[in-house]
Amino acid sequence: MDEDFDVMSLAAYLHLTPEQVRKMASRDRLPGRRVGGKWRFSRAEIHQWFEKKIGASDEQGLTEVEKVLYRNPSNGPEVEPRISELLLPETTYVPLMARTKSSVIKNICDLTAETGRLWDPVKMAEALTSREELHPTALGNGVALLHPRRPLPSIMGEPFLALGITTSGIPFGGPRGCLTDVFFLIGSTSEAVHLKVLARLSRMIQQSEWLTELRESTSSADAWQIIDDGDTGLE
Repeated sequence: MDEDFDVMSLAAYLHLTPEQVRKMASRDRLPGRRVGGKWRFSRAEIHQWFEKKIGASDEQGLTEVEKVLYRNPSNGPEVEPRISELLLPETTYVPLMARTKSSVIKNICDLTAETGRLWDPVKMAEALTSREELHPTALGNGVALLHPRRPLPSIMGEPFLALGITTSGIPFGGPRGCLTDVFFLIGSTSEAVHLKVLARLSRMIQQSEWLTELRESTSSADAWQIIDDGDTGLE
C-alpha cells in the first residue's frame, strides 16, 4: 500500500493516540505535512523514519519496534522472519574477497546473483552505491547493513539476505573512521519486509559476544550456523 497515512491511520499503525501523533508532527518529531489543514504522512517517509529509529535504538527499543511492526496487518503476515531462512549457506561468504568499498558491493552482488536469488547484480550494486553516497550504512561496531533506498522487487523473486566477512577491516564510512569487516546485504520486496528484517538484524548485531563469534568463523557453513543460533536465541 502506497497511499499516505492520515492522523487516525498513523496512530493505529504506531499504536499511539491521535493526539500524540499530532503533537509529534507539530514538533517535527514525525515527517508530515498539512494538506487542506489536515495532517498527511507519506508512507515512504514514515518507513524511513522507522529505519532511523531502528538505527538509534538499544535492545529494549528494538524489541518494542518489532512489536509495533508485527502488530500491524499492513506490515504483512505476523510471521517472524527467520534470518537463517532468508540467509542461506550459499549466500554466506567467508571470506568475502574484497579490499575496497566498491569491490565489497560488486562482489557480494555478483556472488548472490550466481545463486539465483538476485537477478540483476549491476542494478543492485548501483542502488547500494547511491544509498551509501546518501548516508553510509556502516555502524560503529564494524558491521554494515547494505540496502538500497527503496526495495527493488523487480530484480529478485523473494526477499533474501547475503553475508560477507572480509579478512580485514575496510574504510566504509563508519562513524569516527572505524573500519568495517561484516557486511549484510538486505534484499527486500517491500518496505514492511525491509523494516522487519532490519530490526531483527539490528538486535542480533548488538550482541557483542555473538558478533565476536561470527567474526571468528572459519567457513561459510560455520558463519551460517552462528547466524541461525543467534536468531533462535532472540525472544
